[in-house]
Amino acid sequence: MKSMTKTILALGLMTAGLASAQSADMRNMIKVGINGGFAVPAENAGGNLGLDVSYQNLITPGFGLGIATGYSHFFGRDNDVNGVTINNNDFGVVPVAALIRVYPKQMGFYLGTDLGYGFIVGDDKVASNASVDRPDGGFYIKPEIGYHNKDWNFSLQYQKTFTGDKGEIANQKYSAGAIGAGIGYNIPLGK
Repeated sequence: MKSMTKTILALGLMTAGLASAQSADMRNMIKVGINGGFAVPAENAGGNLGLDVSYQNLITPGFGLGIATGYSHFFGRDNDVNGVTINNNDFGVVPVAALIRVYPKQMGFYLGTDLGYGFIVGDDKVASNASVDRPDGGFYIKPEIGYHNKDWNFSLQYQKTFTGDKGEIANQKYSAGAIGAGIGYNIPLGK
């Protein structure tokens, strides 16, 4: 009980300290951006390019909540498994996620994450020369750290859609994850 009280007190103090971090005219906004990176691990895909679209409401000037979606295209890569070349297909991830952001100052570094479900779209098979079905999706997470000002966001991010063991071919695991960078533009919607 004491630790819960301390946690609530600490969160309250942090929220109060962040209350002056963001400008009031940027309370509601649409964020539109692009991202790209390298697939990790790079077994069935080599890299990705994506488009991000989100809505954010600043609950306090330093804390934002919203919804996020977009499309991230993963480029399939050939992979040798047990002496056989697997021709992995391209695929896409369409997330439907909650957006969480913390802004310690009006301009500067921020932390955030998107949490939700990632729908995997594209060819029904993992590879053009294999009969294994690709997964349909899974739990989606996209933590990021970045720099922001009134108009722009620049971030380093990791995105991952967890698929369990679905889509595996022999010892090749199916990966819908990437590490990369992104840039976004803020469109204010008013107070």
